[in-house]
Amino acid sequence: MKAEYVNPVFKAVTEVFKAMLDIEVSRGTMGAIAGGKQEVDIQINVIGDVAGSILFQFPQDTTLNIVQIMSGMEIKELDSFVTSAMGEISNIISGNAASYLAKTNYHCDIMPPKIAVTNAAVAPQFAQETLNIPLHTNIGDMNIYISLNEMK
Repeated sequence: MKAEYVNPVFKAVTEVFKAMLDIEVSRGTMGAIAGGKQEVDIQINVIGDVAGSILFQFPQDTTLNIVQIMSGMEIKELDSFVTSAMGEISNIISGNAASYLAKTNYHCDIMPPKIAVTNAAVAPQFAQETLNIPLHTNIGDMNIYISLNEMK
C-alpha cells in the first residue's frame, strides 16, 4: 500500500486528537489489541480516485476516555451517545484525511460511518491489501486498519 494513502490518515488522526482532545498520538508496535472487553468499531468507506475502507477500532476504556474528554462528562458505559461521538470523531479524521489526499491530487469522498459495538478485538477481513496501524496515547491504545487502492 502506498505511503501516499496511509500518511494522510495518520496525520489526520494526530492532528484531530491534538486539536480536539489535547492528546499526543504515536504509532505502537505491531500486534493485536487484547480482546475480551467490548470495543467500538467504526468503518468509513472511501470512494473516488482512492477507494476502499478505513476501520477505527477503539477498546472500551479508550472509547470512554475519549468521549469523557470530548464531552466533559463522566462516561461509564458504551451507549448511543458514546457511539455517536466516536462516529463523529472518526468522520472528522476521515474527512481531514480526504482533504490531505486532495492536496496530492487524489480526490475522494467519505461515506457515513458504520458503527458497531463488538465483544472481541479481531482483525477485519477486507478483500484488498490492508495495513494495520496500532496507535498509542496516554488514555489508551487503538487500531486503524487502512484498505485503500488507487482507482484512477
